[in-house]
This record gives sequence, C-alpha cells and structure tokens, in this order.
Amino acid sequence: MFMTNLLEINNLLVQRNGRDALKVTSLTIAKGETLAVVGPNGAGKSTFLLALAHLIKSSKGEITFHGKPQKEWHDLEYRRKIAFVFQDPLLMDMSVCENIALGLKFRKMDKNETLERVHKWAKAMGVDKLLERSASQLSGGEAQRVSLARAFVLDPELLLMDEPFSAVDPQTREKLLQDLSRVLAEDHRTTIFVTHNLKEAAQFGDRVAVIIGGKLKQAGKPEQIKENPADESVRDFARGL
Repeated sequence: MFMTNLLEINNLLVQRNGRDALKVTSLTIAKGETLAVVGPNGAGKSTFLLALAHLIKSSKGEITFHGKPQKEWHDLEYRRKIAFVFQDPLLMDMSVCENIALGLKFRKMDKNETLERVHKWAKAMGVDKLLERSASQLSGGEAQRVSLARAFVLDPELLLMDEPFSAVDPQTREKLLQDLSRVLAEDHRTTIFVTHNLKEAAQFGDRVAVIIGGKLKQAGKPEQIKENPADESVRDFARGL
C-alpha cells in the first residue's frame, strides 16, 4: 500500500508553440507507484513526461516533488533524482558496460562502486553476458534492456518511460514487460510509463491516467476507469482496457 506522495500536480498548464498542450487539474503520484499514462497519439502524454522531468516549463500551476515546488529545485539536483527512458534507446558507440556506466562516470562515482552497480543492473535486465559487446551489435530488445539498466544504475527516485517498447516485436516486448514488472515489484521504484497499449497499461500500472485532447481526464484503477469513465471520450477510449 502506498502511503507517501512523491509528486503532486495542481492546475498545471503547459503550452507548446503558442497553444495549450497539456492541462492537469489535480494528480498525486505515490512513492513506489507505477502509473501508466494512456491516450491517443498527440494527446499530450510525452508533454506530461517532459514537464515532470522539468525539460519543458509550465505556463501555470505547480508540480511539487517531495513536498517542494519544482521551480524551487536547482535544475541539476532535480534531474539527478530522475531517469528518462525513451522509445529510441539512444546508445553511444561504445560497449554495453560503458553505456550503462555513462551516467555514473559523469557523476564521477568511484570505479569499484560503478562496476558493482553496472553488474547488478545488467544482470537484473538480462544483459550481463553482453557487457563487452559493442552497442552497435545489439538487437532492438537488447538495446532497450541496456537503456533500462542505464536508467536504473543511477538509482533514480522517479523513472519516466516514454513508450519504451513500441519499436520492438511483440514477443520481445512481452518478455521485456515481464522482466521490468518483476524488477519494479522487487525494487518499488516510482515509475510513470507512457504507452498506447491499453492492455499493457492495465497489466503494468497500479493506476492508469487517461490523457485526451491535451487534458488529464481521469486517473484510477483500470477497472474503475472502465466501469465509471469520466466522460464519453474516456468511455470510448477505455473500451480496450
């Protein structure tokens, strides 16, 4: 059971290219929770993640992290508490080991502790036997596993994932989801996971947030959203849950 809120969002407005891209009236995300964010293409899901990562600024409203308004955090201090996994793994042309360790190298972490963390998360994500392989030789699924290990090795308090499995084949995707679900169940890492796959959202998320037309329409357990949708747009979209 989740007890403490890590994030609180109130009256948030994010504008992009002169238009309203995202509105969130109110949302809390508990420490240790996995929130799946769903909605049609262009609905504002990625904008939501970018705002949480403080990579784009809000026009109005407030995001509170650990009880402290986002705007009061020093940017570097805030971003060091967050890891972002994108749809494209964005690996560097170096070994798997070097890719996983990259963020720790930037933080000037002790070499022995770096290697200990790298081996721990490479094993957790099933790429421990690939550490010496060049990233350019990896399959799509292997590359995304490395990307996940690279995020976990930073020990983030908040893990943000933007449709990280949409580019891999269904069989690889299913195995990745199983492994990631296991890791999160053991690790209790607060995670926000954007997906267009409603079945995946229902399986993976403790709660589901529905964003349609740039507005957070509803957040709750998948069965709650399906049985008591906030409006017709949510009812139509949630039929796949």
